[in-house]
Amino acid sequence: MKAVHYTEAGGPEVLKYEEVADPIAGKGDVVVGVAATSLNRLDVLQRNGWYQMPGFTYPHISGMDIAGTVIEIGEEVNNVKVGDRVVVDPSLAGVSENSDLSGRGDLFGELGILGANADGGYAEKCLVPCSHVYSIPDDISFEDAATFPTCYLTASHALFNVGKLEQGETVIIHAAGSGVGVAAIQLAKNAGATVLATAGTDEKCERALGLGASHVMNNREGELATWAREKTQGNGVNMVMDCVGTALFGSSLFSIGIHGRLVNCGNASGDEAVIPSLGYIFHSGISIHGSDPYKPDEFGPVWQEFCSGNYKVEIDSVYSLEDAGEAQEKMISGDFFGKIILIP
Repeated sequence: MKAVHYTEAGGPEVLKYEEVADPIAGKGDVVVGVAATSLNRLDVLQRNGWYQMPGFTYPHISGMDIAGTVIEIGEEVNNVKVGDRVVVDPSLAGVSENSDLSGRGDLFGELGILGANADGGYAEKCLVPCSHVYSIPDDISFEDAATFPTCYLTASHALFNVGKLEQGETVIIHAAGSGVGVAAIQLAKNAGATVLATAGTDEKCERALGLGASHVMNNREGELATWAREKTQGNGVNMVMDCVGTALFGSSLFSIGIHGRLVNCGNASGDEAVIPSLGYIFHSGISIHGSDPYKPDEFGPVWQEFCSGNYKVEIDSVYSLEDAGEAQEKMISGDFFGKIILIP
């Protein structure tokens, strides 16, 4: 099969589009013919060598978000058949022992993730545990399905499982133009929360309004805490979902009201943050949470919610697989809204 892989860290020039060995299904596995995969920031971080997941090895095929057609099944597979249209849960937690990808489910250790430390979707075919494929309804395209896995599960887990966001609460969501931001705005809005969204350009802010945000702010021009207090009649928000990290961490804390919480699920602007006032945190009862990996039983319900028809898909651009380097450079530039798709 054709795939994009790399054998050393570096710029887009290390990505090689060439023939590699076909995956072979184990007893509890399927081989998915990849119809679409979407980019995530981790693809670029690992390619550049800036960060690599535990268990990462060369050569590596990226691509955590995979949608396609089942083209081969293992001898003990009975939940899907050849020809089924499926989206893939990339986490290898909860994989049965009859899969060739079993034994990599330690959520807090060397968790296996397709496209992160196991071969992923930058290829014509991908090996997947049969337990980790979900049917795509006829009215959802492969491209739309490929926007779902990493972003929606990251957002849902952070908002609800960790942050305990409830109907009637107010939440700030940063990086509104990112895949996670697009997912989080809609998930929170559809759960009955009021969404305050921030982004780095006025255009992205305007588009966030179309996704359900009630108020938006260009975080490179405004003062976050002041703005948040103005929009909440001085009370502050109940929650901040932060995938930005360093750049907005302090002002995010001062945006939170009594007994509110900050849930961190990323570090796009840096890995270090300063707590500007311990006194404010303990006096106001503010809590800070790290959003850990989602659990195997979370994927199905969130996928069903996505399939309800109440969600708008934002695809920024579509590239052929052989142009993966160009697609990754677009991602790292920040000049995109939603998801960038690769088509084998």
